[in-house]
Amino acid sequence: MALYEHIFLARQDVSAQQVEELTNTLTELLSSNGGKVTKTEYWGLKSLSYRIRKNRKAHYSLLNIDAPHAAVAEMERQMRINEDILRFMTVRVDKHEDGPSAMMQKRDDRERGDRGGDRFGGERRPRRF
Repeated sequence: MALYEHIFLARQDVSAQQVEELTNTLTELLSSNGGKVTKTEYWGLKSLSYRIRKNRKAHYSLLNIDAPHAAVAEMERQMRINEDILRFMTVRVDKHEDGPSAMMQKRDDRERGDRGGDRFGGERRPRRF
């Protein structure tokens, strides 16, 4: 079976719990067609670069999928029908990354607040003109 990374954006009107239910529905759809979801990540409600169907924000979710092409095609067909999904993108990959994705690592860095003070490290040197 092929490995895929799938990201979808859900409308800002739906709750995080509804996005999780939508993710579970997609997981069940894939498993009924012979595939499986190895990892799911909810990235949260984020601002969009531009409006999509009058939405300024969207719920982002990532799925790592191990499934045949037919199962992924059926999942994408169901997503086109669903009005709560604004956009989605599926990319075939050679292997899935271990651990959290880059978006989750970025969030962890922000929460820790490890700024360390000065940009250049060390003490500030007086300016010479």
